[in-house]
Amino acid sequence: MNVQPAPAPLLIACALGIEHLALRSGDRGGAGGPVTFVRTGMGPRAAQRSLTRHLARPALTDAAVVATGFCAGLAPGMHPGDLVVAEETRDPHGTVPCMGTELLVKELARLLPGRTVHTGPLTGSDHVVRGPERSALRATGAIAVDMESAATLLSAVTAGERPVAAVRVVVDAPEHELVRIGTVRGGISAFRVLRSVLPAYFEWHRSLLLPRR
Repeated sequence: MNVQPAPAPLLIACALGIEHLALRSGDRGGAGGPVTFVRTGMGPRAAQRSLTRHLARPALTDAAVVATGFCAGLAPGMHPGDLVVAEETRDPHGTVPCMGTELLVKELARLLPGRTVHTGPLTGSDHVVRGPERSALRATGAIAVDMESAATLLSAVTAGERPVAAVRVVVDAPEHELVRIGTVRGGISAFRVLRSVLPAYFEWHRSLLLPRR
């Protein structure tokens, strides 16, 4: 009798309560294995501490990790509600390549027809980025910035070899800066998009569980 190993779990990490609410209230059907939602708290240090603590648990030691939530777009022409699928995350502490980018782009385009999906480097910051600082980050080749993805994925791969990905929803962009998330149309649009992304993460996770040939 062949005993199949238990599927590797999926850990989905976000920082803010509003992001956590969007994810937990979204479509949670179709998961390919155990799923854990983690609210890390805001900023790279909080993300690093939270991921390190969670991945030290025996049930999550081999978990695949997705960093998600909102971000600031850096490229001209981006709009609130656009999606960013990172090819890599980067910050002063290191660069982490992401896995399964093409599959995530395909699934997000299927789930959210009409929404633009951008791919490229996602950079990290320890503060909210506005004005001229966006242009400086754009000059490095990054297409979007947030405060937790880079720290989340670096902490994940430091804790052990595992698949990682980062998907963010643009909540503001160079021509559409917000004052407070959720109080203007752009924030509401981004919230609705974030509620819809889970099936793409589950499909990405399922693809990791398929036998390799």
